[in-house]
Amino acid sequence: MTFIKQLSFFCFSLFILASCSSQETNEQRAQELAQQFIIVDGHIDVPYRLNHHWEDISQSAPGGNFDYPRAQEGGLDAPFMSIYVPVKYQETGGARAAADSLITMVKGIVSDHPDKFAIATSPQEIKTQFQEGLISLPMGIENGAPIEELSTVKYFYDQGVRYITLAHAKDNRLSDSSYDTTADTHDGLSTFGKNVVQEMNRVGIMVDVSHITDKAFYDVMDATEAPVVATHSSCRHFTPGFERNMSDKLIKRLAENEGVIMINFGSTFLDSTSANSSEQVRQEISAKIEEKGLDPSSDKAEEFRETYFQENFKFSTVEKVADHIDHVVDLVGVEHVGLGSDYDGVGPTLPEGLKDVSEYPNLIAELLERGYTEEEIQKICSGNIFRVWNEVIEVANNMQSTTSN
Repeated sequence: MTFIKQLSFFCFSLFILASCSSQETNEQRAQELAQQFIIVDGHIDVPYRLNHHWEDISQSAPGGNFDYPRAQEGGLDAPFMSIYVPVKYQETGGARAAADSLITMVKGIVSDHPDKFAIATSPQEIKTQFQEGLISLPMGIENGAPIEELSTVKYFYDQGVRYITLAHAKDNRLSDSSYDTTADTHDGLSTFGKNVVQEMNRVGIMVDVSHITDKAFYDVMDATEAPVVATHSSCRHFTPGFERNMSDKLIKRLAENEGVIMINFGSTFLDSTSANSSEQVRQEISAKIEEKGLDPSSDKAEEFRETYFQENFKFSTVEKVADHIDHVVDLVGVEHVGLGSDYDGVGPTLPEGLKDVSEYPNLIAELLERGYTEEEIQKICSGNIFRVWNEVIEVANNMQSTTSN
């Protein structure tokens, strides 16, 4: 080997070693930062999951994406417990009772394990509980169907609820839903929905614009006096035609309102390739179950369904989640993005590298790799949602003070 070739090989080896060292350093630092920073996740569907299949989440509970040991491992400090109210209650009644039941469940988990969990109703409480080594469980209602009258807003505030997602899969009394393609019942928000937004401002509940139509979003912007949040939405830029995600125009308007979009980790929210794959794979599964002569509701069919999906679905990746964060930052700045995984809510579609709550450090490592500063990562992990939440509290205090005077 000539001297030039030896020198080139030596330099190349140094480059490879430096790259590996840098990657290892980022991974190690990400693990440290995940424990050092408060991590808030805007939306985790633990209560609804446990309502169907009870497990003790204070210990290893492999039936879902969240439990205490994995949350500790991943550095998750404040997962918003989704008080999810299915749309069926809009037709049958009982939405408020359904919400009350899940709220009671969350409070019961805390009561049973006060050494591990605590209810949180403000950023300050989360910070205090973080110092005490507790995982905070703030709560948000997903689907405004339980809001039967304006006084119900204050009722749920008193129960500890700190955000309400105005709609879910179907239009309700408050708002049109982005998933409901049958009709725009209200052409945005209803009059009652606008009044509810203002009442949420008054009592100090964050308005969640996930799931609603674009027109309803702009109606919220006209009605609200406080910043709003999209607790588990991603960027429509990567999923054209998927109204459930937010367009660039909506994200810019959200930023003007000083709000935050919290990125959903579901593969179909991250990538059109995954979304198209999901539809195709589900069609294939149905056809193959029929071919095999299996009862679609049988355990064998369910086992086949799960296995086939895992082997054939095109999963997105942790890098794609970082792409969505990059996109928001490029559009409106790092102050307007957070994390809203939808763990236990997006089924088997979670991306490679973010399969459960133990894996937040993988995302932090990716952000470090892309040049994000630790200050910026802290804002994404919790600083931004804390700012919005505190501003909502301030608006509520001002409105209540003005009313009392």
